[in-house]
Amino acid sequence: MTRTAAPRMRVARQDEVALMLDWAAAEGWNPGRDDAAAFHAADPEGFFLAECDGAPVAAISVVNHSDSFAFLGLYLCRPEWRGRGVGFALWQYALAHADTRTIGLDGVAEQQENYARSGFVLTGSTTRLEGLAAAPAPMRAAAMDDLPALAALDRAANGIARPRFLSAWLAPCATRRSVVLDGAQGPAGFATARLCREGCKVGPVVAPALDAALALADAAAGAVGAERYIVDVPGPQPGFRAALEARGFAATFATARMYRGTPPDSAPTLFAPATLELG
Repeated sequence: MTRTAAPRMRVARQDEVALMLDWAAAEGWNPGRDDAAAFHAADPEGFFLAECDGAPVAAISVVNHSDSFAFLGLYLCRPEWRGRGVGFALWQYALAHADTRTIGLDGVAEQQENYARSGFVLTGSTTRLEGLAAAPAPMRAAAMDDLPALAALDRAANGIARPRFLSAWLAPCATRRSVVLDGAQGPAGFATARLCREGCKVGPVVAPALDAALALADAAAGAVGAERYIVDVPGPQPGFRAALEARGFAATFATARMYRGTPPDSAPTLFAPATLELG
């Protein structure tokens, strides 16, 4: 009888982050077409694989955004390896990467009890909505010169700093574009849209008010030529959800937001997170 070696845990390379996203797509998570490079840039040491007999069988990310905050995502195990303890062993290995940082995650509701066993506490929810974009109002494209101002807006909205991720996320590429709402004192809001394996997702959406959030989301989708888009709406933004639903957007998915450690103080300017994988 062939004996299977004990799983080896290790950091994933950038090309293996792309493999993790292929696994996520197979599970119906619908990642962006060019997510891998931006995700990896956020924390090159924050993506992990469990390897058995030389082949990857499970994956997870614990991305350290700052000295005090990390975000967990892409927790995946190949179907034939489930129920063997490999995924949980990788979970424990990856959590150590965060050290004493607060860790956030967006997980399906039925996994809350499992996450709670590792010290995660439910703090809210996120609802995914999908629908038709409205005709976008004129809005300029984000430039890399905007990065300091947009990073300040993002930090105020999320309660955390994540400069490496934002630098990569806001850099335009063929399938990802960001737009900026200018105010009297400079940028007052921004949004990013990316083409995904199916359709278009918009996030983050950071805006001073509801009308501005809607305009930014529509303009971002328009910047990548999307007629429809998907947006994840946090529980504290019922007005944004109601406005989208009034336009015909439908709820298609929901996640539980959980933290291990002290949750960051998000602000009313956060209308949608960037991704459910990195926060």
